[in-house]
Amino acid sequence: MNLTRNPALIEQLAASYALGTLRGGARRRFEALARTHASVRAAALIWQGRLASVTELQPQEAPSPAVWKRIENLVQADKQARAMQAARQAPRASAGGWWASLGLWRGASAAGAMAAVAAVVVGVNLNTQLNGQVRELSARLAATPEIQYVAVLADDKAAASMLVTFDPKNNRLVLKRVGGFQESADKSLELWALPQAGGPKSLGVLGSEKVIRLTASDTDVREVPALAITLEPKGGVPPGSGPTGPILFKGALIQTTL
Repeated sequence: MNLTRNPALIEQLAASYALGTLRGGARRRFEALARTHASVRAAALIWQGRLASVTELQPQEAPSPAVWKRIENLVQADKQARAMQAARQAPRASAGGWWASLGLWRGASAAGAMAAVAAVVVGVNLNTQLNGQVRELSARLAATPEIQYVAVLADDKAAASMLVTFDPKNNRLVLKRVGGFQESADKSLELWALPQAGGPKSLGVLGSEKVIRLTASDTDVREVPALAITLEPKGGVPPGSGPTGPILFKGALIQTTL
């Protein structure tokens, strides 16, 4: 199967690669594919950037006491192993000396066994903690917006005035004012989809805030080549009617998915 013709599968593999769940031969094959195909390489870089931004939002946390205890147990076990190795290589003082003491060997064996058990218990606790962190990271990743469309709407002088992004996962249009335009109190801005066929379709009336969020479905923006913003009476035009005011800003709607 040609993966380069399956963008959805590439996205899944790139997400698994960045998260670290793509392993073994599958991971090596994905890396080889990324070296020869720019689209696969770009998908991997995008997902690595998304996960990096998620981890930056996490608050700093001190290591769990269990982690330090495990390190201490491992260090002690290593010291005991080194001491036992040195004892084996030392010359015997006498047949009945400390070297032949069965109690010493029993004590050393018991201490080593206890250290090994403690290390295993701490390891299980650490693994449980890491699994919890992975689940939390996965939940945050699922809540991260998936920007699939973007548009920069400009005025008739090509000055950017509004940045528009669409997140189909959350059915959310986000508009951010990037210019200095501000409508008067008796007017409203209205966002329109400009399909290839048919008249403009209203996507919502904009508030006066710096960042505006509108609800929209994937069908509202899919295969829509451009968006426009008009100046309308307060509250926008009646539902089902077309724009009545002048077009202030307009721009192409670009799909960002590889």
